[in-house]
Order: sequence, then C-alpha cells, then structure tokens
Amino acid sequence: MKALRAIRRKVMTPSRSATGLDVRGFYVKSTEARTLLESIGGTFLDGYAIAAEARTPAEAEAPLAAVPTRFRGFAHEGAAMAFAVRDALRPGGRNVERFLDGAGADHVYMAYVGVGWAMARVPRMRWPSLHAPDPLLRWLVLDGYGFHQAYFRTGRYVFDQYENGSPPWQETTSRDYAPRAVDQGIGRALWFIGGTDPAVVAGLVERFPSRRRADLWSGVGLAATYAGGATEAELTALWEHGRDYRAQLAQGAAFAAGARARANLICPHNETATQIFCGQPVALAQKVTDEAMTGLPADGPMPAYEVWRRRVSEAFVRSGHLELTATE
Repeated sequence: MKALRAIRRKVMTPSRSATGLDVRGFYVKSTEARTLLESIGGTFLDGYAIAAEARTPAEAEAPLAAVPTRFRGFAHEGAAMAFAVRDALRPGGRNVERFLDGAGADHVYMAYVGVGWAMARVPRMRWPSLHAPDPLLRWLVLDGYGFHQAYFRTGRYVFDQYENGSPPWQETTSRDYAPRAVDQGIGRALWFIGGTDPAVVAGLVERFPSRRRADLWSGVGLAATYAGGATEAELTALWEHGRDYRAQLAQGAAFAAGARARANLICPHNETATQIFCGQPVALAQKVTDEAMTGLPADGPMPAYEVWRRRVSEAFVRSGHLELTATE
C-alpha cells in the first residue's frame, strides 16, 4: 500500500518546474523576489504531494505542521487541492470534509482557495462534488479558481482579460457575483505575475476595464500582505498606485491578516503591510474582519460575502486612514 501511495503522489503531483518564474513568463524584480515566489509555489506543491500520498487527512497533519511558518498556509492550500482532486475522482470521498474538521480548520480560508484550484483541474461535471459547505466562505473557491486561471493561463486571463461568464457554483441566489469572486483571485495572481513589483502590478491592473479593478485591487492587497515580497517603501508605492482603490487594498489586507492570525502564522511582513494598508497591526485588522462578520444577512442578489467585504472597507474609510498620503 505504501508503494501505491507513493505512485499516487508521483502521478498526481504537478512538476515543481511549473512554478518557475521563467517557465511562467512572470516578471522578475530581483533574485530575492524570485526565490520567495518560487518557494511559495514549491511549498504549495509540497503540501499537494503530502496530501496525495497520505492515507487520510489526519496522516498529513504532522508533515504539514512541520512546514516553516511563513509558508505553512500555502502547504495547507496545496493539501486542500489534492484532497479535493481525490474526492472528485472518487465519488463519495470525504477527504476535504475531514481535512476541514482537523488540521485544515485553522487554515480554512486557504483550504477553500485550494478547493478552487481543484475546480480548475477536474471535469466540470464533478464540480458539485467539491466540498465547500460554508455559504459565506464558499466564494473563496471561485477566488482560488481565478488565481489558478491567471497563474497558468496568463495570456488569456490577464493579457486578454478573458471573462468566462458566471461559472456555475452550487445553488445560490447570487450567481451573478461569481465573476467578481474570480476577479479577486486574478488580482491575487497579479502580485505573483508582476513579481511583487508595485509599478508592474499596478500596470497589469490598469489593463483591465475599470469595472473590474476594485476586485482586482482587493486581491492584490491580500496577496501583498499574505505572501509578502515587497519592502516597506515598495508597499507604500503600491498604496499610492492604488490611490483610487485604497478601500479595496485595505479590505484585502485585512482578510490576509485574518487568515494569518487564525492559523497563528503572523510574520513581520504581515505587520508591515497592515500598518500601511490598514493603518494598524495585524491583530486589529483581524478584529475589523471579525466584527464585520457579525449579523450578516442571508444571501440575496448580493451575497453575504460581499456585504462582509463592504463592511470591512467601510470601517477603514471611517477610520480616516485611506486619506493619508505616503509621507504622512
């Protein structure tokens, strides 16, 4: 059985070379940025491989917990993708459900995004089998789907600004929101495609129609905060580039803060980013997201997820931080 699991790991796991910036054609800002981004991609695949080989989600817990703090969330994201692929290929599988009941619980945001990666890789007829029961967080699955498409189909989704309509996603009264959730994931991918260079990333966002930019900037803020890769001066420059979308940058950064804090994975670069984008440390930015989650309405034409995002953005507007210039 161990040999069969090793074979499954080898067959299921994509090549690590697929995460190379040269292979992807992404912008290279510096050797340090390249190393970071390729390490993130490699760690994602490590998590995927761990889950591909594990007999059960519980068996994957120890090796995932051993991943260094900065990269551990990405390993859990990759693991969630592998468990979702396994479930999709074997009807009746409950790997994602068990993962979320165990080690994945603290990494729930990243896990849902990982399910979105699986969505991009399994046949559409198997999409209903993907486990994402939380009506609030399930939009993160489409966020993960958008990241995957921009990352691996960059020409079409970024340079041609392709929109694939409204991807069918479970039963919801808010289906028209699906393209916006996808754009949030595309925005996260732009941070990687632009090599964490503020000017390059901003230029990529500007290629898109103005109606899509708010969601893209939200994704950029989340990735810049969660993944890092930019100095304080560069993050300040990003704040200036996104001047018209600071509320969205702050909201994305606060979501990243919440994800990092919930999993106890806070690193210095997270604190630097939330100070610039949110005007406060990670703990307080997380508090904003938690308070905004209280008393959310049921999904209607506007999903509760978007109400949550707007409440977070509005909290930072009221704080007055968004009006500050880079030198203040």
